[in-house]
Amino acid sequence: MGTKLLVIDDDPNICDLLRFYFENEGYEVKTANDGIEGISYFKMYEPDLVLLDLMLPKNKDGNQVCREIRAISSKPVIMITAKDEVLDKVVGLELGADDFVVKPFDMKELSARIKAVLRRYSAHDNQSDDEVIKFENIEISKQKYELKLNGKAVDIPPKELELLYFLALNFNRVFTRDQLLDKVWGFDYLGDSRTVDVHVKRLREKLEGVSDKWTLKTVWGVGYKFELIQ
Repeated sequence: MGTKLLVIDDDPNICDLLRFYFENEGYEVKTANDGIEGISYFKMYEPDLVLLDLMLPKNKDGNQVCREIRAISSKPVIMITAKDEVLDKVVGLELGADDFVVKPFDMKELSARIKAVLRRYSAHDNQSDDEVIKFENIEISKQKYELKLNGKAVDIPPKELELLYFLALNFNRVFTRDQLLDKVWGFDYLGDSRTVDVHVKRLREKLEGVSDKWTLKTVWGVGYKFELIQ
């Protein structure tokens, strides 16, 4: 059985084009034309990756669909949109999208992005170790994709957890944005380095006031580190 793709786009022509192209590449492809149908298909079909249009009808736009997918699954989501604005990308990435492609897109580039995202997801999903990083009032499990603060599980998008896990694993070491993109998002990530800033901002909101023994610190002009405070 091939890799399963779910395309959620309100343009039937784009759905047909993507289905034809990726079925010829060996994928199984299902399509949905609105967010309600998309969520229903996601639950029934259990795809390996979702191609999700930002602008959707019926009271569920792409951001809402992405939010609902992230509430039940860490499967990769690539957002597709006619908009090419930084704010749209930031919002999508904050909600847990793995990549962002702007229409009109080149099919070969989209195919390469799908393969890159699937490789990164597979590498993270197949982690054999169950190492849980623990400091005062915080526990981070990459295998379970679970963050506990003061003993309580906290909702967190997969990429935020991966970033926090990597920094905490390498505590007191400074990493540049490009290094973090390489280590956490993958060397073939084609997005903006400001993605790192967005994720760090969200992490700080979650971690505020949890402990005075460690902090997620900005090293001005360099990057970020998870610092243990003596």
